[in-house]
Amino acid sequence: MLQFITNPIIVSVFVMMILCLLRFNVLLSVLVSALIAGLLSHLSMLETMDILISGMSGNLQTALSYILLGAIAAAISQTNLTAYLIKIVSHFISQRKYVLICSLALISCFSQNLVPIHVAFIPILIPPLLALFNRLKIDRRGVACALTFGLTTPYMVLPLGFGLIFQTIITKNLNDNGVNVALGDVTNTMYLAALCMLFGLFCAIFVFYSRPREYREIQMEKFDFDKLKMTRKEWGVLVGLIVTLAGQIMTGNLPLSGLMGFILMIVLGGVNYKKVDLIFDDGLKMMGFIAFVMLVAAGFAGVLKQSGAINELVAFILPYIEGSKFLAIFTMLLVGLIITLGIGTSFGTVPIIATLFCPLCLELGFSASLIIFVMGIAGALGDTGSPVSETTLGVSAGLNADKQHDHVKDTCVPTFVFYNGPLLIMGATLAMFL
Repeated sequence: MLQFITNPIIVSVFVMMILCLLRFNVLLSVLVSALIAGLLSHLSMLETMDILISGMSGNLQTALSYILLGAIAAAISQTNLTAYLIKIVSHFISQRKYVLICSLALISCFSQNLVPIHVAFIPILIPPLLALFNRLKIDRRGVACALTFGLTTPYMVLPLGFGLIFQTIITKNLNDNGVNVALGDVTNTMYLAALCMLFGLFCAIFVFYSRPREYREIQMEKFDFDKLKMTRKEWGVLVGLIVTLAGQIMTGNLPLSGLMGFILMIVLGGVNYKKVDLIFDDGLKMMGFIAFVMLVAAGFAGVLKQSGAINELVAFILPYIEGSKFLAIFTMLLVGLIITLGIGTSFGTVPIIATLFCPLCLELGFSASLIIFVMGIAGALGDTGSPVSETTLGVSAGLNADKQHDHVKDTCVPTFVFYNGPLLIMGATLAMFL
C-alpha cells in the first residue's frame, strides 16, 4: 500500500485535485503537480520543465482550434446574428410545457456545433422567456437540465465544432498511448454517451421536475427583436460560419476550417478590418485560458509518462480489479469525474487520464471501442454540475435574470445528479458490452 500512496502519479494527481478544489489557479495547479511528479521520479526541476514544455506540443492543434473558435464566437457576438437566429427560432417555440423544454434542449445543441458560441445565446434567449415559464409554472431546474444537456451532449457525440476538438483529443491521446484508433472509431462509439444523457434529461424534466412550481411575476426588460435586420455584417458572418462548418465536414481539420471561415468573414465585411485585433483579443479572453490549460495538461501527461511510475502503478492496481470488469470500468470513470471536477475542463482531463488508463485497459484486454468509451465518458464526467463551469454559470445567468434561481441548488445540484449519475452508472454498464 505504501508503494501505491507514494507513487509519483498518485501523489501529483491528488495534489492537483486538492489545489483545484481549493480554487487555486488551475494552470498553476497543473504546473505545480507536474513538478512534484518529476521530483518524486528523481528528475531535476529543469528536466521536468523541459519534458513538460516538450509535451505541450501534443495539444497545439487543439489550442489553435479553440483560439480560432473563440475568434469566430467573438465575431458573432459583435453582430445581431445570434439574436436574429433566436428571433426565427422563437416563432417555433411552443407554449406547451414539455415541447418548450425539449425545444430549448435542441436549440442549445446548436451552440456546440452549428453555431459554436457556447453559452453566449442564453442571456439573449432565456430572460424574455421567463414570463412564459412562470405562466406555465415550469420548474426552472428542469430547464437548467435541458440547457445543460444541449451544452454537453453534442461535443461528446458529434465530430463538429467543439465535438471535433474533443474527439480529436481522444483519438490523438489514445494513439500516443498505444491504442490505435481513428477519428471515425471514436464517433462510432461515443454516440452511446447520448443514451446516458437522454436518460438523465428524461428523468429530470418528465419525472423529478414535472410538478408545477410558482415564481413571482417580475417585469423584465425585453430584447427588441422587431428592430433587427440582416445587414451585410450579419450575412458576412453567417457565410463564414457555413464555410467553417462545411470545411470541418470535408477536411476534418478544424483549425484550417476556422481560419478559412474567419478570413471570409473579414472579406465579406462581417468583421470590420480595423477591428480584427479587437475580435481576436475577445476570442483569446473567451477561449485562450482553456486552450492553455489543455496545453499544460498535455505537458503534465508527458511528465507522467517520463516518470516511469505508470508500469508500477498498473502492476499494483491490476490484481485488485482484473477479477471484475465492471469494478475496473467504474473505478476509472470515478477517477475521471474527480479530475474533471478539479481542473474544470473535460478537454484537459483526457491527456492526463490517458497516460494511466490506456496501459491499464490494455493489460486488462479491453477492446479498442471499450477503451474509447471509457476515455470519452471519464473525460466528460464532471463537466456538468461544477459551480465554476462555464456551462452552469451561463445557464444560471439566464435563469436567474429575475433573481429567483439559485446557482448551486437549482443548476449545479440537478445537473450533477441527472447527468454525472447516468454517465457513471449507465456508462459503466454499457461499457461491459463493448
